Amino acid sequence: MGTMEFHRFSSVRLFAFLAVIVSALSACGNHDYSPKPRGFYRIVFPKHEYQEYNEGCPFTFEYPKYSVIEPDKKGDAKPCWINMQLPQFKGTLHLSYQPVTSKKVFNELTEDARTFAFKHTVKATSIDEGVIRYPDRKVYGIYYTIDGNAASSAQFFLTDSTKNYIRGALYFNSEPRLDSIQPVLDFVKKDVDVMIKTFRWKNR
Repeated sequence: MGTMEFHRFSSVRLFAFLAVIVSALSACGNHDYSPKPRGFYRIVFPKHEYQEYNEGCPFTFEYPKYSVIEPDKKGDAKPCWINMQLPQFKGTLHLSYQPVTSKKVFNELTEDARTFAFKHTVKATSIDEGVIRYPDRKVYGIYYTIDGNAASSAQFFLTDSTKNYIRGALYFNSEPRLDSIQPVLDFVKKDVDVMIKTFRWKNR
């Protein structure tokens, strides 16, 4: 009799103990799996300070001090093809110069600029064209603003219409996600604007 009561009491305590364990495990497993907003690293931007590019090419302009200009080292690179590296932002502004030798060459170069910009139509949500015009310096061109998750977010060309032509294309060395690079893009575009506004041909 005593033995049976002992087993019955133990079973009740064991059941209560297991109930507590199950309840605790259930509480621990009550996770919220709803999507969380995407997080981004805090970006510390440098000051907008500039220096002059005035090397052995037929043009000069001001560019940001946080950047580094180096010759384009690709196998098909031509004289005065240069890259403005943005190491802090893992980006590059590619600049490729071409002499204009005829009206036919001029038309081909400007059409190529448009073709390169609109190659990003698949990923872009929109592509806007803005006119660049500084008659006092004989600097004319088109600025292409490319919105969306395209590989290049800004492209342009500058020319004097008779002798000189240069094309610029801004790329970032990361997956093109506009929501993540937008603050950097807005910052860098201000420096690209300064570069264009201070651009001059040496042989004019």
